[in-house]
This record gives sequence, structure tokens and C-alpha cells, in this order.
Amino acid sequence: MLTLKNLGNVESPVHLPDYNPLDIKAGIVHFGVGNFFRAHEALYIDKILKAEPTWGIIGVGLTQGDHSTKKAAMFQAQDCLYSLTECAPSGDRSIRIIAALRDYLLAPQNPQSVLEHLTSPDIHIVSMTITEGGYNINEVTGLFDLDTPAVKNDLQNPTNPTTVFGYVVEGLRRRRDAGLNAFTIMSCDNLRHNGDVARKAFLGFAQARDPELADWIARNATFPNSMVDRITPTVTADIAKQLNTASGLDDALPVVAEDFHQWVLEDKFADGRPDLAHAGVQFVSDVTDYEHVKIRMLNASHIMLCFPAILLGYEHVDQAVKDPALKQNVENFLTRDVIPTLKAPPGVNLQQYMQSVLSRFSNPAMADQTLRIASDGCAKIQVFWTQTVRDLLLDGKDCSRIAFGMAAYLEMLRGVNALGQTDKTSEPAYTAEQEALIRSDDYAAGLKLPAFDAWRDLDSHVLDQRVVELRKVIRAQGIRAALSELPR
Repeated sequence: MLTLKNLGNVESPVHLPDYNPLDIKAGIVHFGVGNFFRAHEALYIDKILKAEPTWGIIGVGLTQGDHSTKKAAMFQAQDCLYSLTECAPSGDRSIRIIAALRDYLLAPQNPQSVLEHLTSPDIHIVSMTITEGGYNINEVTGLFDLDTPAVKNDLQNPTNPTTVFGYVVEGLRRRRDAGLNAFTIMSCDNLRHNGDVARKAFLGFAQARDPELADWIARNATFPNSMVDRITPTVTADIAKQLNTASGLDDALPVVAEDFHQWVLEDKFADGRPDLAHAGVQFVSDVTDYEHVKIRMLNASHIMLCFPAILLGYEHVDQAVKDPALKQNVENFLTRDVIPTLKAPPGVNLQQYMQSVLSRFSNPAMADQTLRIASDGCAKIQVFWTQTVRDLLLDGKDCSRIAFGMAAYLEMLRGVNALGQTDKTSEPAYTAEQEALIRSDDYAAGLKLPAFDAWRDLDSHVLDQRVVELRKVIRAQGIRAALSELPR
């Protein structure tokens, strides 16, 4: 088993920490210790601990159940060590032991211990990866939702919380009463202006609990926005076995990631921070342009690739991007439809970024599933494609490629690919009435879906007509025939 005691027995090619884990003190509490966090934030912190040993991480899990209990037990058994395997598209691999995580607490088992850490003057940052939907923002009102049972419970029992909002706000209340500084609340989730979203969520909860406390938090805590990027696939039992075979380790918690990683972060910290720039973090005053590049190029092309790929029977992204016709369509989409209206951040070459995206998609070690990328397409289309569609419509530009993407999406939702196989994507946003629009024989019916709501205020009749035409071609002749009709 991988433990501190056995670190001395680890052999090449595994890279060991360049510091003594026993010397590391905690300066960060992190909620949501998933694979992305372990391959991203924890890696950046791991790289600076030799020079700054007071920035170790206390991990916190919030969920109950057998899986959570087993995960907590494995972290404790391994002294919170784990291996990270980084895989390049070329097949080259690098393996390292991460020791930045110095403790792991399952909050339902010991909530007071979590609160004690949050109240410690040694803790300066509370970070989180709680998923894009974990901030409890009501989609209709745009406000923090006070009506969920867990939130109601925490408002009624503030000293015995169960949610991340309850823990963080109670921790800040105790710090205020003890005369301590507020900590930085740092979202590392993959959503636009994640710091602003976090601020809305935590202040919304605090306002409902105690307006004076909310005011103190607003004046003293900070919520930096960040842009995070790294592909970290699920590690199945078979993948874990392969990773351990390659590393020679007996690791119950291995994680694998691509060799690319990026973290762009606003330099807004309430009570100090580590020198993360030394580990490669880009500190900026505004992350907006970086967010736009990632969303409109990487995320947008991901679904532009996967919607038609599913119809062709491709299960994995790397297979799809190696199809010449699909790859050429993505390149044309980015070069002709996206890049001309996109502002490049300082030092970013958009053509080079495009090639990096395509290279990352081609990495077979990620085995990223096309169905996973295409899931919740309704929300993804609205976030990833909207600005490009609006730009095309407002400028009167050719909409053929975005029309193809829309047509492929609608045909994909019908659930049968070119091989006659049934593929069901997850679309949690659609009602039964909207599902009926998907199944309708009227080629224009699907255009009423909320996926396309974000440009209904514009004249889109030419775009809509092209979607209908391409749906007919796909249905009668297949995806490749529709691709052949697009401008080259």
C-alpha cells in the first residue's frame, strides 16, 4: 500500500515529493476532493510546498453513503498520498506522488473538526470543486435558492451544518467573533465567473442567516474568479489496475490526466496566498477573455465534434477527431466562425490554441466518451455556442456550420446512430412536451427547444431553414452527406 512509511521503497519512473510531507502544515481547506481537484489545484500546490511548507491542504467530503465512507477510509489508510499519471497525446507518460493533501475529513462523521479547521488562524484559503450545479443558484430568479431542504436545515441549525454554505459561513462567523481575518473563498469549478457565482451563493446564504454577518463577509472575504482547464477522466477499476501496473505502486486512489493544464486566476486574496505563479498559475486582473477563449473554442468545438460523432458510432473523442471530415469541420468552425470575432488575451495565439485543442482531443489515454461530452447539450449549446451564433446572425455571415451542429444535435437526440445502435444522451432540462418535439416528424419542431432560446430575439429564419435542410440530408443520406454540403 502507498503510505508515508513506504515512500522510500518507491522506484523509478515515479517522481517523489521534493519535500518531507511530515513538515507540511495546512493553509487551505478544500471541499470536493474529486479527480479534477487532485490533478489540478493539488498539483499546483504540490509544486510550491518545498519553498512554502505552510500551504498544505485539508480535504473535506460532504456526502454520506458507502462510497464516501470507503473513499475517506482509503485516504486515511494511504496517509492522503496518491499517484498522478500525466499522459501526452504522443503516448509519453509521467508519474508522480502527490502529498499536498495532508488530511481528509468526511464532514458527516465529524462536523466540528471541519469547523475547527475553518476557524484556525493557519487557514487562509477555502477552495472548492463542488460541480457547476453545486452553487444552488435558482435558474429562474438568478438568486441563491433558500428553499432546498439542506439549506433550510443549515439555516435552522447554523452550528451543525451539512452544506458547504453552512460550513463556510459558520466558519467565517467564528473567525469574526474571534477577531480573525476572513479567508479567501476560491471556486475552482468550470463555470464562467466562478468567483462571482460563489460570492452570490455564500452571501445569499449568509444574508438569510444574519445580515450583519453577510455584511462583514462582503467587506472582508474575497471571491477571485478563475479559469481552470484539464481533462481528467473517470478512473474505473480496470484503469486503476493499468495505472498501478505501469507505476509499480499499490495505490487505491490513482488519478490520470492529460499533460495539459491551465489555471488563470484573479489576484484577489483576503489573507495572503502561496506563490502559485512559481507553479505556472497566470495571475490576471480579469479572467473574462480567457474564459471566452476556452468556452468558445475548446468547449464549443467539443460538442461540435461529438454530436455528429455519436451519429457515426464513435464512442470516444480521440476516435472522432481522427475522422478527417469531422476534424476539418471543427477546424473550419473555429477558423471561420469563432476566431474572427474573438478577442485574444495577452500572449495567446488563437491559431496555436486551436491546434492545442485538437491535439488534446486526440489523446487516446483520456478515453473521453462522446456521450459524456454531449450530455446536457441544451445547457452546453446555450453557454458554448450563443455568442458565436449571435455574431454570425448580426453580421449576416454564413451559418452553415452552426446549422450543421444544430441539426446533428437534434438528430442525435432521436437516439439511433448510423450503425443502428441506440444511444441515449442525458438531457435533464427537457420536459415531456419538449421530448415530443424531438420525436416529431416535423423537421422544424426541434427548433422550439430551449437549447436555441438565446438568439430568438434575432432574425434567424435563414439559420432555421438551413437546419431543416441539413436534418433532411442527415435523415436520408447520413452525416457525411450533410458534411459534404458545407462550405469548404
